[in-house]
Amino acid sequence: MKVLLAEYTTFHDPQLAPEGAAMLAVLKQSFERCGYDVVLPGTGDFGAEIDRLAPSCDMGLVIAPDYLLARYTQILEQHTHNLGCGFMTVALCANKVQTEKILRSHGVPVPAETALGKHVIKPVRGCGAQGVRISDGLPGKDEFSQQYIEGEHVSVSIVASRVVGDACLYFSGKVPLVLAVNRQFIETGCDGALHYRGGETPVHPEREGEIIAVARNVVEVLGCQGYCGIDMVVADQVYVVDVNPRITTSLVGITACMKEEIADILVAASKGGGPDQVHLAGSVRFDTNGKVSKV
Repeated sequence: MKVLLAEYTTFHDPQLAPEGAAMLAVLKQSFERCGYDVVLPGTGDFGAEIDRLAPSCDMGLVIAPDYLLARYTQILEQHTHNLGCGFMTVALCANKVQTEKILRSHGVPVPAETALGKHVIKPVRGCGAQGVRISDGLPGKDEFSQQYIEGEHVSVSIVASRVVGDACLYFSGKVPLVLAVNRQFIETGCDGALHYRGGETPVHPEREGEIIAVARNVVEVLGCQGYCGIDMVVADQVYVVDVNPRITTSLVGITACMKEEIADILVAASKGGGPDQVHLAGSVRFDTNGKVSKV
């Protein structure tokens, strides 16, 4: 069977290309170990490449910055079976303000919207830590501000299953599979800009059960499918600060520890199945260039 792995940044975003290449490498290796023929887009127009290649593939997955992901996922879904989150949910998650409003309305702890005192300014449609900064000023065009929370930065890598009906998408009722809780290494520059430097996985913080419960709730509230990364700050509560409905850099570390193949998990989840748990051996640190080292 043929799988299209369409990773955007490798040819189209030099700043994020190292992270994109690292994520693509672990996915490609896993699918090949599982017996799939992997198809990769060329250097041309990304959407046109998906449109050209997807019809001849049995399934596909798009990896791209959040603000572009819905557009390219929609193209993929027109031609083949999508292993990732559906394009409508991706479009919702790309709007950070709307996502936080929905989570807040469902009782999920998120930072309060405020421009008073020390706060965080973010792009409304951003990717990772790009454009995120600590400030005491006002947000600019297409930005918003929220409460600054001092705490432990973690993420949860989670896979949500689904089943497909005749005309609609229905949830399988299967509890979302947690791959790992990850510690995030976040640096603050002298200008207040936040920089993501990788992380450590798996980790088992004191409030791990609460962290996992919040992550599963987020996935179910937003209707995510496939692999998602939920970014959090653990303080007086477990606050959700970002939802990434796509492959994240943490997968580079997770696959170095995980007995199961991520390819098998993604394919099974896209059909409503998959394991109830995964088995991880040891812990590793990883950076945004794909370098992995044992802890």
